[in-house]
Amino acid sequence: MPSRREFLSRFGMSAVAAPIAFRDGWERVVLDAAGFVDRRTPAEVAEDEDFWAEIQRAFTVDRTLINLNNGGVSPSPRVVQEAMARYLALSNEAPSYSMWQLLEPQIESVRVRLARAFGCDAEEMAITRNASEALETVQLGLDLEPGDEVLTTSQDYGRMLTTWDQRVRRDGIVLRQLSFPVPPPSTEHLVKLFEQGIGPKTRVIHVCHITNLTGQIFPVRPIIELARARNIEVIVDGAHAFAHFPFQRDDLDCDYYGTSLHKWLLAPHGTGFLYVRKAKIPSVWPLMAAPESMNDNIRKFEEIGTHPAANHNAIAEALTFHESIGAERKAARLRFLRDRWMRRVESKPKVRLLTPYDPAQSCAIGTFAIDGMEPGQIVDELWKTHRIIATPIVHAEFAGVRVTPNVYTTLAEVDIFAEAVERLAS
Repeated sequence: MPSRREFLSRFGMSAVAAPIAFRDGWERVVLDAAGFVDRRTPAEVAEDEDFWAEIQRAFTVDRTLINLNNGGVSPSPRVVQEAMARYLALSNEAPSYSMWQLLEPQIESVRVRLARAFGCDAEEMAITRNASEALETVQLGLDLEPGDEVLTTSQDYGRMLTTWDQRVRRDGIVLRQLSFPVPPPSTEHLVKLFEQGIGPKTRVIHVCHITNLTGQIFPVRPIIELARARNIEVIVDGAHAFAHFPFQRDDLDCDYYGTSLHKWLLAPHGTGFLYVRKAKIPSVWPLMAAPESMNDNIRKFEEIGTHPAANHNAIAEALTFHESIGAERKAARLRFLRDRWMRRVESKPKVRLLTPYDPAQSCAIGTFAIDGMEPGQIVDELWKTHRIIATPIVHAEFAGVRVTPNVYTTLAEVDIFAEAVERLAS
């Protein structure tokens, strides 16, 4: 493994001068770092602390606390923050001109970049403010009749379940929620669960690509295949999936996909996208009204009135940062961090893991429980004792604490967290 001095010398830096040089030219370091490790496997790179030290230094996070709740919203690297500040300043020079005439048209470049990353046509990519807006567009935009059934799980995101519940109350549809154990015995079990849940009136399946509660990855493509054979629409909630682990549209063969970009892509807060297969666009009503002339135009889903151009334009920098690391390397690092703390705390008799190790079923997110302790109590102790931020998960069927590191998380921070859990479980 190369030393830190060897790593820095590649970029013309001395180990002593690195902090200043990195502030002045860190974009070059991050972009070139991939070339430094391009002949090594993702698993090898995942354990190269010299490589990840340079990635960590791209962030402006507060190191007096340990943030292990990146699943809610993640910090953006400095280059994304600077781009957004630059665009926002330009917007305020003469908004009706600089925002609408100069910056707003650049959304088309971002659309092309996002479509390329997701593996779809740019005319199938709508840029939204978050996954909720993207998914609710389809949930509320599909024509359903009283008595039509929507099939989902009891572990889908609360806001999405609330949206379906509103359609139950307003339109008379039926919502059926499937339960599954945590962790499930296999991905095949999850597919079978949906297959057995389909009834004669099932019109829509709503499925998480990865759940926000335990980080359970679902076998989306087999579920879509069994639904399509029965003429059932499938909406995929990818809020936690895009830029978290590598995949593209064709890996899923989905028709509708919504995600947030301020989680794992590290884009500005309040950004997301909605993918709709081109043939499906005309049959989905937009969340806010659009003229009939836009019926088959993906941009009808962006008709929300005045919105900041700075947010969506800075997505381009987040994409560049993500691509410079590499999706495979990033996922390997996230699993390495997750496995480091999970394997350490699972040896304690009172600790139960609610997330499987299987890479087909999980990535960065891990959820655990300590017998005899409420999730809120665990989270409070972690914060009071070590200023560690984690997320209490209280569900009707289970309870635990969700832990979500990100690429800026250090091994020392993971180890401090693991030690704290060990003490709580003793």
